[in-house]
Amino acid sequence: MAPRIDPLTFEVIELIGTVVARYHEEYEHAAAQHALTGAQARVLGLLAREPMPMRRIAQQLKCEPSNVTGIVDRLEGRGLVERRPDPTDRRVKLAATTESGMETAVRLRGSLDFAREPLAGLSPQERMVLRDLLQRMLEITPEEPAE
Repeated sequence: MAPRIDPLTFEVIELIGTVVARYHEEYEHAAAQHALTGAQARVLGLLAREPMPMRRIAQQLKCEPSNVTGIVDRLEGRGLVERRPDPTDRRVKLAATTESGMETAVRLRGSLDFAREPLAGLSPQERMVLRDLLQRMLEITPEEPAE
């Protein structure tokens, strides 16, 4: 029998779920305005930070490397991403943004008002507290299920 959740915890869970759902819906809409799928936009955003191997992209997105290959193929076909050898291990290929891909990633990031607007109503200190709380929540790993 599952333990009962206290009303405050339940309310927080519901609010987090609502924020996540709204974020995903509006992120998909913003991506579509740049002729990208949500997955393509996420990959482009990751690669705008730094080039990385497909396996690491898959880990970041929590998906199979074969899915990432298809996404990178489509981005490469549009001239937004390129594959290049890893300078530290030439056996490894890195996916990296092209100049056009970086410009698209910057424009996409600039169009994510839905994420900025609610945060703008919080003071810098409140945003830091929220960030710190979210980081703490992510550091807590759920217990492994018993076998």
